[in-house]
Amino acid sequence: MAGFHHVEVWVADLGTARAEWGWLLQRVGFALESQWSDGESWGAGGAYLTLTLPPTLRGPTHDRRMPGVNHLAFAAGSADRVDAIVADAGEHGWHPLYQDRYPHAGGPDHYAGWMENSAGFKVEIVAEESPAGRA
Repeated sequence: MAGFHHVEVWVADLGTARAEWGWLLQRVGFALESQWSDGESWGAGGAYLTLTLPPTLRGPTHDRRMPGVNHLAFAAGSADRVDAIVADAGEHGWHPLYQDRYPHAGGPDHYAGWMENSAGFKVEIVAEESPAGRA
């Protein structure tokens, strides 16, 4: 089966990244697998995501509007779980995006929440299916 083996995210502030990403990754089903002075890896379903300091730091934040990765999307299961993650995000360094169109910013049949952290990384938390008749 095709899929990602891993994703490596270079961060400018590892302490903040550990707090913000760590909370989110736990909520979407990842588990901390290893940790070292310059990073850590979180695994789920055979794939993993690594947070690490880059060998050379050229700027203070990530700019998702520049060439590169715009955002990462995580499967969250139920719409209720998406709602719970989005509701708690502000307490963990993430702020909501597209709230005026939540939870259907991706279209009427797509139930998801979008968030951005303090470093400018954007994530999408996606429900398995959009519940009928749900706002």
